[in-house]
Amino acid sequence: MTAAQITLAVVLTLVFLSLGAAKIAAVPFMRQAAAHLDMSPGLYRVVGALEVAGAVGLLLGPASAPLGVAAAIGLALLMTAAAAAHLRHGDPPARPRPAPAGPRGALDAPGVPDVLPQFRAGDARELSGVTPCDGTAARR
Repeated sequence: MTAAQITLAVVLTLVFLSLGAAKIAAVPFMRQAAAHLDMSPGLYRVVGALEVAGAVGLLLGPASAPLGVAAAIGLALLMTAAAAAHLRHGDPPARPRPAPAGPRGALDAPGVPDVLPQFRAGDARELSGVTPCDGTAARR
């Protein structure tokens, strides 16, 4: 595998592992998503388990190519079913846009509001409540 393939496998593993674990743990956000899709918490946990299994398969893909291929196919089928479920429940499809080449990447896209705050030099200290000289929390 090339470095790009390994990097992609690791990134996808982290994404699917964290989202799958959140579904299995039935965190509030995931319970809301399951309710939105008219899925029982049990079925949503199964989806989470499939995501975790796919993530582990991607991670082990370099050691066992058939396992990695099976995991990739399984996750692709799972995401296809997820897209169909979201469309069936009226969720709008995402509009694809070309990635801008600006220094901040997608944040420089037209129509994307600048939500990153513009800090002055002393703002971080004021927000954190930590004084720069001794590192202790400021008393207010």
